[in-house]
Amino acid sequence: MTATSSKVVDIHTHMYPSTYIKLLESRDSIPLIRRFPGVKDPRYVILDAEAKLLDAQDGDSQLPGRPITSHYSSLEQKIHFMNTHKIDISVISLANPWLDFIATDEAEEMAQSVNQEFSQMCAQHPGRLFFFATLPLTAPLNALLSSIEHLKTLKYCRGVILGTSGLGKGLDDSDLEPVFAALAANKLTIFLHPHYGLPNEVWGPKADEYGHILPLALGFPMETTIAVARMYLAGVFDKFADLRLLLAHSGGTLPFLAGRIESCIVHDGYWVREGKAGPSRRTIWEVLKTQVHLDAVVYSEVGLQAAIAASGVDRLMFGTDHPFFPPLNSDEQGEWESMTWNLKAVCKALGDGSEENKAVMGNNAIRVLRLDEQD
Repeated sequence: MTATSSKVVDIHTHMYPSTYIKLLESRDSIPLIRRFPGVKDPRYVILDAEAKLLDAQDGDSQLPGRPITSHYSSLEQKIHFMNTHKIDISVISLANPWLDFIATDEAEEMAQSVNQEFSQMCAQHPGRLFFFATLPLTAPLNALLSSIEHLKTLKYCRGVILGTSGLGKGLDDSDLEPVFAALAANKLTIFLHPHYGLPNEVWGPKADEYGHILPLALGFPMETTIAVARMYLAGVFDKFADLRLLLAHSGGTLPFLAGRIESCIVHDGYWVREGKAGPSRRTIWEVLKTQVHLDAVVYSEVGLQAAIAASGVDRLMFGTDHPFFPPLNSDEQGEWESMTWNLKAVCKALGDGSEENKAVMGNNAIRVLRLDEQD
């Protein structure tokens, strides 16, 4: 199945630069990368619930995390994946938990190293690679704002990737306002990506038997939904009208729950209490159609149709989430379902070769992220 004769752009695709890999390998606490006897690939452990599995001694034990193959850090493998799946442009980004765990006095330097390595990767394949930068959120505010200003000098940078924790209190934290102001002023799109999920006890006493399924399939989408709802209730979108968000995984459950959120806001009298009631108040539906973009990493036409109805086909962008969710047949050099399932979903939802299909598969990203600009 071919999606389009236009360019295909992957806006949700991760990489781990060598500086980041070395940092994780040096750590004794989560997040970390650890090798286990008799196991080919080291394991990347990011969920606190798996800490008790770190004492596993061999490959016969239940191992924590996921295997780190060459696809996580190799530029050659990234280009191979793109070529195999006929992806013209990728907008790469560091994956969770970014630099949220870095000590204050090390954050700025580490962010510079990661972003510079991404810049060098993009320069090796001009026009094919761009990136979302990583912010040193644990650095002092002046250093953080200086880092944002510096991103203007990085030719291939098109935004930043941000988790839901922000400075540790969530994205409705008023201390984040200078950061949002700087990002909006510099026209840097925020690629909002989950990591922290929901409290472990939510998954019940049998959670260990279910692996990563519940945290990834349900925890991540709900985390995104909660984060954006809190931003909306805090008035972030009104204070920073030029702020633009790209939400991972088709916005979590926002497309489905926006109506319920809006109903609860009205019946709770929230905006009346805040003194912001009246015809000038923007609903969450309006925010979704003006300041929010969604990726198409949802694996079904049903989910995509909800995303399109909520935000608009002109605001949806294709992604693969590579290198996560590797091929089921274990052939990492071949075809990945993370590409084909999302591609089929777009084709089913919008029609193979339609103008709407072309928009989602690449044209929207090129327009919104200025991927046709080389300077």
